[in-house]
Order: sequence, then structure tokens, then C-alpha cells
Amino acid sequence: MTATEPSMQTSAVAPVGIGWRHPHHAELLQRQPALDFIEVHSENFFAPGGAARAVLRQGREHYPVSLHGVGLSLGSAAGIDGAHLDQLAALVAEIEPVRVSDHACFARGSLSSRPAPAVHASDLLPTPFTREALDAMCANVQRVQDRLRRPIAVENLSAYVRWRHNELGEPEFLNLLAQRTGCQLLVDVNNIFVNALNDKLQGSMHDPLVVCKNWLDAIDPGDVAELHLAGHVDCGDIVIDDHGSRVVPQVWSLYRHALERFGAVPSLIEWDTDVPGLQVLLDEVTAAREHANRALDTGAA
Repeated sequence: MTATEPSMQTSAVAPVGIGWRHPHHAELLQRQPALDFIEVHSENFFAPGGAARAVLRQGREHYPVSLHGVGLSLGSAAGIDGAHLDQLAALVAEIEPVRVSDHACFARGSLSSRPAPAVHASDLLPTPFTREALDAMCANVQRVQDRLRRPIAVENLSAYVRWRHNELGEPEFLNLLAQRTGCQLLVDVNNIFVNALNDKLQGSMHDPLVVCKNWLDAIDPGDVAELHLAGHVDCGDIVIDDHGSRVVPQVWSLYRHALERFGAVPSLIEWDTDVPGLQVLLDEVTAAREHANRALDTGAA
């Protein structure tokens, strides 16, 4: 059984939703604005029962829910944390989300070559784009999908370090992951742009927009299940994907390019730091719909 679309759905072209964060829980339930779906961080709702799970159930009564995780550590050579997967499986069974997603990264590993308890990082760390790392991620993704009995979507990462011995480009790595496991891809457009900006700060002579369009063009269109949009902050010597501001014009341009490439896939407005009033996010939803109309009309011409 899958979630049904709410009666207030208004997506003329591509479904658009928002990340539903704590400051907006009550207001969204009261106003019930015209959204196609809401997305929450899975781990915030792992505890069975209680206020958080009750609020999510209320949201599920009005909107399809997408579960977006940050803790599966799909790229970990240490494998998947069984307790974490158990909690996610229980949440999926109760909420029946339209999508389940996490990141192409690792956050879990061992500090010893001998058997030892795994340790967890406080960030999403990039995996090397090697065939060995691909094998590990494929095994982890397959384990998650077997347990959840559904495909998951895997998101490209905003990464602030690079591995020296990559064997594959990131799009090729993700394409192979989807081909081998049957998973889907969650393409974060802002993450691609942040990475390109940081490469330029490190000496790249390539135009970041051209780099990002080439990245998008290299992804297999049929594997893309969702797009993410967010803001970032330029600190001068580094650009940080902080999800703390409006989507910038360059990312809107890349969003249109992505829709022309991938079609009318669901799109999400993310805002996680310095969270403004709900109306600001709804204004970004309106902008996303306008850009989607332009992109898909152009793509059909």
C-alpha cells in the first residue's frame, strides 16, 4: 500500500514538497498548505510512540511522507548497523512513505583492524569512487532494500575533501550503483553546485555551471526519483551546504536543466538552519513550480 495524494495537491507539472521541520509542525497541520508531499529526517522519528511519532502520523493523514535518512552509512566497509535498520524498518512499516532515501557516504567504521565496536562520525563523509567502495555500497544498499522490501533512493553528497585514488567519476559511480542494486537516485542540485564552487576555490579553471550541467547529463534519467534544492553559504575560502537560505539563481538554472533531463520528478525545498517562517518555504515552493513549468514546457518544445 502506498500513500495517496492529498486533496489540496496542486502540482500542475512536477510534485514539489518541503522538508517538514519542528518549528513548522503545528502551523503546517493547522494551515494544510497546498504541497505535494512532506519530507522528514527518519532518525528524528525512530522512537516508537511518543509525541514525535504522533505528529508524523498526523502529517501522514494530510500529505504523502518521504523519509530521508542521515544515518544508514551506506558506504561503510563496516556494514549496516542492524539496530538502525530495525528502527527504520519499523518506521517505514507504520508510515508507509512514498520514498525512503539516504546518502552515498559513510559515517560508521572501525578504528582497529581487529574486530571492535564500530564508531560513528558526526558528519557525512565521502566514499572513494573506487570499485571496491562500490562493492561495499552495493552490498549495504541491497541489505537495506531486502529488509525494507522496496528500492531506496541514494543522494549525492556535498563533500569537502577528495580521495586521491578515485577510479570512477561520481555520476558513473552512482549509475553503476543503481544498475547493480535497482536502487534509485536522489539528485541534490545544490550539492553539485557547492562541490563545483569548492573545486574552483581549489584551482579548477572550469565554469561551475558547465561542470554541473555535465554532471547532470551523465546521470541515467530513468534512475532519478527526487531532486533536492537548498541554499548554501560562501565563507570566502570554502562554500558550505548549510540549508540556511533561499535557493540561488544559479541553482534554479541547474534545476531547470535537471528537469529537462529527468522529467517531472518530485522536488524538495530543504531548509535546516536559521529556519524562517513557513511562508518563506512556501514561497520557494511557488518558485520551484514556476521554474518547473518553464523547464518542462521548454523540454517539450
